[in-house]
Amino acid sequence: MLSSRLRPRIRRTATPVLVTAALAAGLLATAPAVAAPGGPNAAPTIDPIEVSADGAALSLSPVGTYETGVFDESAAEIVAYFDERMYVVSAQAGLVEVIDVKKPATPKKVGELAADGIPNSVAVRADGLGVVALEDAGDRTAPGRLVFFDATKKKPRVLGSVEVGALPDMVAISPDGTRAVVANEGEPADDFGTDPEGSVAVVDLPATVAAAAQADVRIADFHEFEEGGSKTLPAGVRVFGPAPEADLPVSRNLEPEYVAIDGDAAYVSLQEANAIAVVDLATATVEEILPLGFVDHSVAGHGIDPSDRDPQGAPMFDIRTFEGLKGMYLPDGLAAYRSGAQTLLVSANEGDAREWGDYEEPARVKDLGDDGLPPICAASPAAALAGDADLGRLNVSTAMGLSADGSCYEELYAFGSRSFSIWSTEGDLVFDSGEDFERITHEAASGFFNSNHSESNLEGRSDDKGPEPESLAIGEVDGRTYAFIGFERVGGVIVYDITEPTDAAFVTYLNRRDFSVSVEDDGVERLPSAGDLGPEGLTFIPAETSPTGAPMLAVANEVSGTTTLYDLVANG
Repeated sequence: MLSSRLRPRIRRTATPVLVTAALAAGLLATAPAVAAPGGPNAAPTIDPIEVSADGAALSLSPVGTYETGVFDESAAEIVAYFDERMYVVSAQAGLVEVIDVKKPATPKKVGELAADGIPNSVAVRADGLGVVALEDAGDRTAPGRLVFFDATKKKPRVLGSVEVGALPDMVAISPDGTRAVVANEGEPADDFGTDPEGSVAVVDLPATVAAAAQADVRIADFHEFEEGGSKTLPAGVRVFGPAPEADLPVSRNLEPEYVAIDGDAAYVSLQEANAIAVVDLATATVEEILPLGFVDHSVAGHGIDPSDRDPQGAPMFDIRTFEGLKGMYLPDGLAAYRSGAQTLLVSANEGDAREWGDYEEPARVKDLGDDGLPPICAASPAAALAGDADLGRLNVSTAMGLSADGSCYEELYAFGSRSFSIWSTEGDLVFDSGEDFERITHEAASGFFNSNHSESNLEGRSDDKGPEPESLAIGEVDGRTYAFIGFERVGGVIVYDITEPTDAAFVTYLNRRDFSVSVEDDGVERLPSAGDLGPEGLTFIPAETSPTGAPMLAVANEVSGTTTLYDLVANG
């Protein structure tokens, strides 16, 4: 742990903020100093912003940063770790960068992995067998590939590849190392002229560090959930929008996003559908689809700040509840963990909309009733809230909430819940963080509440999805289980103790970002001074494999093109 002289803990003296039950222990704001990061060029010291609960058992302490120097081009998306090296996906460069972290304070690039395609995800098995999910470089609606590499070599080498489904967006390796599971997102073409099937590839892995064969690939599809199939699609699963293909409307509409594995089951987030698919890995079949339902933003503790112009055209922090407004969870990142004998799922509820070709699902509340859109029903409590200071600026789904005759919107549905959730494997909600994220990030940097990532602003994302919890990692430190969740827009990592799933508790939030630098406004030459922008991928590094012998967290930031290592410091 750093000394108090180097890491001052300063309680904010501003007017106290009302907090939800998860924050009842209190908030503590700090600004630890950080050593200059590594990478192609030395960067200025960034003083992170930190807010912690009173008596927080854990702290994040930035150790070192690798910088690509590339701004807002997805130069650091996903990070995997093996044997004192980080493997970082750079979609911008079309490769995976290999970063040596034997000296964590000064990460350095020692190699790269390139193949014919665009990398989206990477994972490495405990023995060094690595896998990269690669979309087709010329046509993302075409089948992609899973590329195998040997991470035990000084210069990792490609071993071979197999074909999987369209747009393989995420790959995970089962804890026992026997399978790789790939979420084939199957997004439509940009003009929405083609919409491939979404699917999940289950790849049986060899026992040695070697490539799998094509015969080892099985595809779990959604055909049985089509009309006339053997399985019923639950009513709460969102299948909507244009259907450019004549067949398989369900299979083409569903877009697998993220994979969590427990035993012989994989749980796959279907983000736009607001659901989770349960895949039997032994048979490579989708057994069921779990609709996640909605958060009611009229309920205390689940309010949001939905406007960047409140009141009277000026932004102001203002979390409120709203009758007639619900939020769709629409999770991106998903992870599984055990609490006693129970398997639980943890979701980062980012939110996402379908926008392809001429189809645009979102619209601002104040625009309902214009441009051919139905109005809000006169009897809806939301009808009186369409001004900019209330819900008028908020983007909502035009595909949800319509009356039976389609003439007006009875309810409004926002994208994402601005929270993280814990679920049972049957799809029952166990815990939700409610409005904590917006309150905590405001406490940390009130002048840049709900800022965007590419530019520093106040409330730039209040009218969309707030801080946007994007991805997460789970790890155990000193016998406690923690969820580490990255905020794509405002930035930073928030930590919750989820050891007791029904009583998860906020621990700390740290944002290694200098809001005085707005790269989009100030120019790319200021990028080294901005810090970390747009965390996209997080990986927990347990003590037994860490370069320091203590647990660490690696975070890839796609907008700043940086990857930062954090020490996880047990307090007390």
